[in-house]
Amino acid sequence: MFNPLNALLGLFSLDIGIDLGTANTLVNVRGKGIIINEPSWVAIEKKTRKVLAIGNEAKEMVGRTPANIVAIRPLRDGVISDFEITEKMLHYFIGKVHDHVILPIPRPRVVVGIPNGCTEVEKRAAYDATVSAGAREAYLIEEPMAAALGAGLPITEAMGSMIIDVGGGTTEVAVFALGGIVVSRSIRVAGDEMDEDIIQYARQKYNITIGERTAENVKIEIGSAYPLPEEKTTILRGRNLITGLPQAIEVSSIEIREALSGSLNVIVDTIKDALDETPPELVADLMEQGIALAGGVGQLRGLAERLTDETKMHVYVAEDPMTCVARGAGMVLEDLDKLSKILASV
Repeated sequence: MFNPLNALLGLFSLDIGIDLGTANTLVNVRGKGIIINEPSWVAIEKKTRKVLAIGNEAKEMVGRTPANIVAIRPLRDGVISDFEITEKMLHYFIGKVHDHVILPIPRPRVVVGIPNGCTEVEKRAAYDATVSAGAREAYLIEEPMAAALGAGLPITEAMGSMIIDVGGGTTEVAVFALGGIVVSRSIRVAGDEMDEDIIQYARQKYNITIGERTAENVKIEIGSAYPLPEEKTTILRGRNLITGLPQAIEVSSIEIREALSGSLNVIVDTIKDALDETPPELVADLMEQGIALAGGVGQLRGLAERLTDETKMHVYVAEDPMTCVARGAGMVLEDLDKLSKILASV
């Protein structure tokens, strides 16, 4: 039924696609591209749960807050773990996108990416949080589907295509044909697990305790999945567990690769498992077309080469892999009538 108020709000509100990630939240505005790319961190006051900072500002506080303030990530393993804080974070990002609009309450149409294999409860939480944050219409799309769209894969054609989306909380593997997912795998081993691997490696080998941010920075700086043409080194700073005093040591990319090997082996086994279930005709298509690699961790040095070596198929990094899900979510809004069939039901 036609609602004149919704029609009026639609004139002033922007359609937005959101990649609600464990590590980063990206917002894609229809016709403008990626407007926001900020960490999914929120700083709150412990007693009142009042939000003090969101995004970049909140991440700067991690590990540096006084006793009455805590910096948290309201999403874990790709799903909402703190509904109230997620809602406030979404409300902040939606408001930030509409800063220039002379409308007291922006009411956009929003498409949100969710991990493949979400439970109905997790789907409902994502939907409700989006509506509560100010969306007049909310739609959910599975992240591998959105990533494949953003990476430009021909998912609606009879030809098979495949995406590996390695994010902060989850690794999503999916094979597509005729607009649907033929085979899929979703595991909660991704960037966060790799950071934890580095923390444990430093603790066990050097008796040094380091923070999450330090581990993430080391992974970005010298982390790799395959031997590099020229191995690198960096300084690891932390606290010695025996003396309790600060200590700095030099670590090499070879050591960090060893630290990451456990998580990488799990991801490789998951991909092989998905390929093992893929129909032969689609495998033949994949051998011809190759496999796309997306997600923030898709940028890890040598990951494409390692996967190419393990799967015996060409694995390539999609253009701007970190923004694939957000771009795919935005593309749905550009042609909602045609692409509505690929959305997840709530």
